[in-house]
Amino acid sequence: MEIEKERAEIIELFGVHFAKLYNIPPLASRILGTLIVDGCKSGITFEELVEKMGASKSSISTNLNLLLKMDKATYFTICGDRKKYFRAADLSDRLSNYLKLIDSEMEIITRMIGYRQETVSCPEEKSNLENVKAYRLHVMELEKLFTKTINEFKQIENSNKNH
Repeated sequence: MEIEKERAEIIELFGVHFAKLYNIPPLASRILGTLIVDGCKSGITFEELVEKMGASKSSISTNLNLLLKMDKATYFTICGDRKKYFRAADLSDRLSNYLKLIDSEMEIITRMIGYRQETVSCPEEKSNLENVKAYRLHVMELEKLFTKTINEFKQIENSNKNH
C-alpha cells in the first residue's frame, strides 16, 4: 500500500529531524513523529505505541517519559477507561520552546553589545559590535514572527478544541 509507505517515511523523517533538533534518542524521535502523524485524532495508547514501534515496553516507557518531561508529548484519560492516550504537544507549545531559546539568546546579545561598547579598542572589535547589533535586529524580527505564529496556532487550537 503506497499510502502506508508514505506514512512510514514521514514518521522516519520526523524521527531523524527531532533526533538532531532535540538531541534525543531515535526511538523517542520516532515516537514523537508517530504521535504527530497518528495521534492527532484520538491519541495513541501505550500498547498501540509498543505495537507500532516494535520496541520493548521498557524502551517505549523510557522514551515516552522523556518526551513528556520535555513537554513534547501530553496525555489525556477518558472517564471509565484506565488507559492513557498520548498525543504530541500542541504546536503552539512546541514553538513556545523556540521562543524561550530566542529570549535567552537575546539576553546574551544585549549583554555582548553592552560589553563590546565599553571595551571596543580596535577596528576588529568595532566591526564585531556592528555585526552583533545587526544580529540583534534579526533576532528581534524572528521573535516577532514566532510570537505572531504562536498566537495564530493558539487560536486554531482553541477553535479546534471547541468543535
